[in-house]
Amino acid sequence: MVAVFIVIAIVVILALYYVGVYNRLIRLKNQGEEAASALDAHLKQRYDLVPNLVETVKGYAKHEQGTLTAVIEARNKAMSATTLEDKDAANKGFSSTLKSLFALSEAYPDLKANVGFLDLQKQLQKIEEQLLSARKYYNAVIKQYNTITEVFPSMIVASMSHFTKKPYLTIEEEAKARVEVKF
Repeated sequence: MVAVFIVIAIVVILALYYVGVYNRLIRLKNQGEEAASALDAHLKQRYDLVPNLVETVKGYAKHEQGTLTAVIEARNKAMSATTLEDKDAANKGFSSTLKSLFALSEAYPDLKANVGFLDLQKQLQKIEEQLLSARKYYNAVIKQYNTITEVFPSMIVASMSHFTKKPYLTIEEEAKARVEVKF
């Protein structure tokens, strides 16, 4: 009789543990989806701002059509990406083309002094900062999620419930490169 109560107690404890870990995994999965949605909202702001920026630059840099076309193509490719991994990869390319767009402003002093261009540049910089924060938040949530799916004994619950490790968002290779400062 005592053995039956011990077995029942062990089963109840294991069931409670399973439910607790499962609920935590669900909460973290939902936080990850919310973080990805916030990232999408910031990316949409970025995409909406770029055509205005390109139009402003067009008036000053008519013979730089290749750069302007590359920016628009990269924007369209990033907007059409569907999975988070595809969006991340497309946005790395988009960031590179934006850098080349801002490099044009160095060659055109009138553009560099244009109030509209400066305002758009400030707006884009603010959006980039918000994107960085959103990426950090997403990666923090995914770190917690991945930890639970990989550590013992919660990994047993995760594998039984088909929760798998999720990828982190990374920065583009160009941003990792060492910055050379010359005086």
